[in-house]
Amino acid sequence: MFSRLLILTLVLCAPIFAAETRYETRAQHDPNGIGKFYMGREIAHVMGHQGADWLERPERAEEEKPDKMIDLLGLKPGQMVADIGAGTGYISWRMAQKITPNGKVYGVDIQQEMLDLLAKNMKERGITKVVGVLGTETDPKLPPSSTDLVIMVDVYHEFSEPYEMMTNIVNALKPGGRVAFVEYRAEDPDVPIKLVHKMSEAQVKKEAAAVGLEWEKTIGDLPRQHLILVRKPSK
Repeated sequence: MFSRLLILTLVLCAPIFAAETRYETRAQHDPNGIGKFYMGREIAHVMGHQGADWLERPERAEEEKPDKMIDLLGLKPGQMVADIGAGTGYISWRMAQKITPNGKVYGVDIQQEMLDLLAKNMKERGITKVVGVLGTETDPKLPPSSTDLVIMVDVYHEFSEPYEMMTNIVNALKPGGRVAFVEYRAEDPDVPIKLVHKMSEAQVKKEAAAVGLEWEKTIGDLPRQHLILVRKPSK
């Protein structure tokens, strides 16, 4: 009887134990990180809205080739897509041009100040297909099974609760929907970005697999970043 009760207790408490052991906190860590580790990777500090000008810096077009990146996604008119960590809308408006006339871009951010800048920039550009969404650190607040593609450009490594956030992103994807991770290459020491703001291809694939996403392909055509595409199983 005792052993059965013990087994039942362990089964019922398993999700709690998993949540408690999913992350590790270390006193010794990179000053550019928050001291919290997930699957061996330190999570980076979030860039606040005060750094919005950096997102719109003129040299970014040459450093990152955003128009080429959008072309590589193969977006189609009518698709529903989400830009997580949309910030000022630097990526959102480019995607909006590909999914018109009937598509939609959800511009998700956890800072209302960023969403205010997003709305201002979309109005100035005459873009009507971008809808701002105030998410949280664990949930992008997207409709279930609604989205063809979720993109995160230099954002994922800053998620304070990556497992929970990605679980909710997967829930928002349609069956067969894709996630695009765009991250500075940790394998390349010549990429002039702080280490915790880079990710290796292997790390991205490992963390995507942890929420049931299947690797589709990695595109290495960008100057400094990986474009890693993963997919939600169709069934």
